[in-house]
Amino acid sequence: MRVLVGSSIVLSAVVAGAAPATLNVSSPAFPAGDAIPVQYTCDGAARAPTLTWSGVPAGAQSIAILVDEPDAKDGPFTHMLVTNLPPDQTTVDLGAAIPAEASVLRNDAGSLGYLAPCPEDGAHRYHYRVFALDLKVRRAPATRAVTRASFLRGIEGHVLAEGDLVGTYERR
Repeated sequence: MRVLVGSSIVLSAVVAGAAPATLNVSSPAFPAGDAIPVQYTCDGAARAPTLTWSGVPAGAQSIAILVDEPDAKDGPFTHMLVTNLPPDQTTVDLGAAIPAEASVLRNDAGSLGYLAPCPEDGAHRYHYRVFALDLKVRRAPATRAVTRASFLRGIEGHVLAEGDLVGTYERR
């Protein structure tokens, strides 16, 4: 057993040796590569979409979801981060209640939950990334904030499979 201590999260698990497999990630809200419908953005109801995935390998201990925007003015912006979904779960409504053992962490606006796409300029890409991990993510001490960067560093070497659904949005 190995314990990893990141700048904001503590992880423990056996280190995975193989390259990550691919998860198939989709949403009934929009097809991969298409525009995100306005009701899922700041110009509409700001609803969070439902995500579905398949291909979780045996040995997965948890599922994590990272929603980020690489085209944000100041670099990648985290719209949502969820950890410790059960490994047998294959769908989640990002705007609904999550299982008790899961955690919704702060987005880059400092709030808990989903922050709808709302780009300042031009068309932006939004990545809905799902990770099957060989560990459960332990909560960080209250004095430390989990960031996109610290989360990605913390799961390095522990990703059994991952998938990415990309949508775009441009304000009118």
